[in-house]
Amino acid sequence: MASSLTKDSVRPGTPGSEKTFFGHPRGLATLFMTEMWERFSYYGMRALLPLYLVAPGGLHLSAGTATAIYSVYVSLVYLLALPGGWVADRLLGPRKTVAVSGLIIMIGHLCLALPAAPSFFVGLGLVAIGSGLLKANISTMVGHLYRGPEDPRRDGGFTLFYIGINVGAFAAPLVIGTVGENVNWHFGFALAAVGMGLGLAQYLLGSRHLSTQSDVVPTPMSAEEKSATLRKGLIWLAVAAVFYGIVGFSGHFTLNWALIPLTLIGLIVPILVIARIRRDKDLEPAERTKVSAYVWFFVAAAVFWMIYDQGGSTLSLFADSSAHNSVFGWGFPVSWYQSVNPVMIMALAPVFAWAWLWLNKRGKEPSTIVKFSSGLVLVGASFFLFLAPLSIAQDGHKAAALWLVAVYFVQTVGELTLSPVGLSVTTKMAPKKYASQMMGVWFLAVTAGDSVTALLSNPAVGGVNLDKMGFVALEAALAVVAGFAVWMYRDKVKSMMGSVN
Repeated sequence: MASSLTKDSVRPGTPGSEKTFFGHPRGLATLFMTEMWERFSYYGMRALLPLYLVAPGGLHLSAGTATAIYSVYVSLVYLLALPGGWVADRLLGPRKTVAVSGLIIMIGHLCLALPAAPSFFVGLGLVAIGSGLLKANISTMVGHLYRGPEDPRRDGGFTLFYIGINVGAFAAPLVIGTVGENVNWHFGFALAAVGMGLGLAQYLLGSRHLSTQSDVVPTPMSAEEKSATLRKGLIWLAVAAVFYGIVGFSGHFTLNWALIPLTLIGLIVPILVIARIRRDKDLEPAERTKVSAYVWFFVAAAVFWMIYDQGGSTLSLFADSSAHNSVFGWGFPVSWYQSVNPVMIMALAPVFAWAWLWLNKRGKEPSTIVKFSSGLVLVGASFFLFLAPLSIAQDGHKAAALWLVAVYFVQTVGELTLSPVGLSVTTKMAPKKYASQMMGVWFLAVTAGDSVTALLSNPAVGGVNLDKMGFVALEAALAVVAGFAVWMYRDKVKSMMGSVN
């Protein structure tokens, strides 16, 4: 498929030699397809996850516990993007790291396909580890395809890459979700393993089109550093094994012994990581100032993802219990709602990519700051809209499916103003020393947002089901206020960004 989408190059000498992918380096086709299949496996499993957790034929947990598990899992995926960037920067380089990650993800999905609770949670852990290794590095390799931050094709390239994510995300619930809900939960998880296997094979075959920069280990570790790191890792692993072994054998272990520590880690680690990078004496003054500016984008993104990711948990569980899941009398599986956002992305992303370029040529493209503030206001508006079906359900009626489709639509527009631009601005503002790791920092914003959701929903710490009018209205208001705050301080942030727009 990749070669059929290429044409003669108009910019000789770009990575990928004589062919381009819609005017972009041909290596983008390889990364596009790899990410598409990986997202097929990931989003297919994720569409089933909250439904499986509450289903009588699944783990039959409460909605609050299911939301907490889902949120911790998603936060862990993005938390592990940071060590994933570290592995590439210090040990393997981005290209090899992505290959290893694909194998780990595939094994994880196979574990999910086994009908036993212990293997299910092991599988979740493996998928999280593999996804963390892959996420930061595949996005970094997209950046490697272009001639630095000033290449005018860069934002458009990331938007096309985003389409690859959403092709896989669109197909996954329709295939994996249908099989999982209507045939067998574990057959659905097995299909996710097949998807990742296809993605890995395509990546290995097409990797010759990638930039040679993706093979480079930016700051390789010495033999002494590797030995010390391995020793410390084994010590911490032994401590954790002993601690949880004691808790388990004493009969006190519950899921919250894992959920609550992971939730707290997801809240604390982002703060510590950004503070450490900001204080690094090796950074040039201009780089340190850009990191300070980046904090604004990070906080904005964390608020955005806190609300946005509830589309797969709070909204999905609401649809399962309180929505009339049919259109014109035709019923469909609840997991299909997870295809609404990606199909809208595929329809609207080219429009946004064209609009940014058209406005840029005329000197009228909104700044990154304005795009971010718009995304926050829109995601807040989506939850104000969510109040309507919640109100209908409170009266004992089933809410129409189109209410939820409308919520996803508003969130999609907000996503397109924030997420692809966030990926791009991260590569532009990253200090050279933290090239891959800064992409991991961007994903930590998702970790922080989902950790807040996990904390609010976990019954063990007084959490509740988040589909309550008061909680939804409060989150909506928070996002809108945050959006206006970013916009009001736009000049201050712009001054710290230097030449980055």
